[in-house]
Amino acid sequence: MEAKRMSSAIFFGVMIIFIIGFVISLLLALLLKFSSVTEQALQLWIAILSFLAVFIGGFMSGGKSGSKGWMIGGATGLIYSVLMLMLQFLGYNVSPHSNNAYKHAAPSGTIHV
Repeated sequence: MEAKRMSSAIFFGVMIIFIIGFVISLLLALLLKFSSVTEQALQLWIAILSFLAVFIGGFMSGGKSGSKGWMIGGATGLIYSVLMLMLQFLGYNVSPHSNNAYKHAAPSGTIHV
């Protein structure tokens, strides 16, 4: 029963990250489309908001688990990062290398507009 609750909490957290990331991406895409703001001007905001999305998802999954919150929150962030690496590799043919490692160590590059 414990493993089921933990996996349910991690899945919940990853889904929260995807939902927040989708909303952030949509809002930033609309901002880029309908204003004169450039993507380079939003680089810092993209990094901050994506880190915040991962933090919120990990925090919520840790709270939902009821116990071992730090471990569940960290596992949520790790699983999300692995999913993004797989998406980049399989979907966009970008091989994982050290130049992109910092983007996954601190999830500043995981949400793209």
